[in-house]
Amino acid sequence: MGVQLSACAFLHGVDFVHPTIPIHYINPVFRPPSEAQSLILPVTNGCSWNQCTYCEMYTEPQKAFAVRDEAETLQSIQRCAEQFGSQVQRVFLGDGDAMALSTRRLMAVLTAIRTHLPHVRRISSYCLPRNVRSKSVQDLRDLLQAGLTLAYVGAESGDDTVLQRVNKGETFATTSDALDKLGAAGITRSVMLLNGLGGRVLTQQHALQSARLANATQPEFLASLVVSFPQGEARFRQGFPEWEPLDPHELFREIEQLLQALELKRTVFRSDHASNWLVLKGTLGAEKPRLLAEVRTAIDRPQAAALRSAWARGI
Repeated sequence: MGVQLSACAFLHGVDFVHPTIPIHYINPVFRPPSEAQSLILPVTNGCSWNQCTYCEMYTEPQKAFAVRDEAETLQSIQRCAEQFGSQVQRVFLGDGDAMALSTRRLMAVLTAIRTHLPHVRRISSYCLPRNVRSKSVQDLRDLLQAGLTLAYVGAESGDDTVLQRVNKGETFATTSDALDKLGAAGITRSVMLLNGLGGRVLTQQHALQSARLANATQPEFLASLVVSFPQGEARFRQGFPEWEPLDPHELFREIEQLLQALELKRTVFRSDHASNWLVLKGTLGAEKPRLLAEVRTAIDRPQAAALRSAWARGI
């Protein structure tokens, strides 16, 4: 899940609304929470898969998948350089799957960023496992050398049954392979899991298999978000009719199972998305005991835990 923007990009805490940014945005625009300081540069529109039943980000007609015009993208980079210059230090390649572009086209975009925006120190994008796997490790190394340093991968779950129920189009094996390729190339990986995605019936295997995926791939960042359906559950239930939502107590139990099973060496763990009832931040495995203690406080003594109120979650 991303943060929705009203066609806004952000530069160092300043909101540059659509008329100010010399880029043609197609609403709604999304970015990961950690890209709040980034210039959002769309290189595709929508998502090349766009069949996951839990995801509403690109379901509106104007967000049908298309590769953005290369010349327009390169011109946008030049115009941003003229207007903002050294203010731009981070760039996020939108929309939902920049890795759908060919390596040649990505290299052209990255080279233009490096040429016209030399102060940029981080370029990132969402990446579907299927499109990462279509590229060789050498392709990915070339992209890293050109500036693509961070990939956000929505694994959602490591359990094949859960992935099939939500029509993810991926498996444990395909996601693991993509993460290993990114790791071999040296690209930093930020992996997202969806707390509650398996519902009550699949909660245990969802937690344990997700931990197995993380243990096998050792991503640099791991985030847990709570599954939510602002537009209703009808579409989701078509493929998963037996799904029952977890209440906050059950969500905490699932996170406890996940954390218990994780055997990570140097992974930054976060559950600080707007959807999370309980905010967790730490490094695994060094801070695993503390994180488990915080979750167990939320389970056993919720009044003593710093839980978000429903209105504060903003979803």
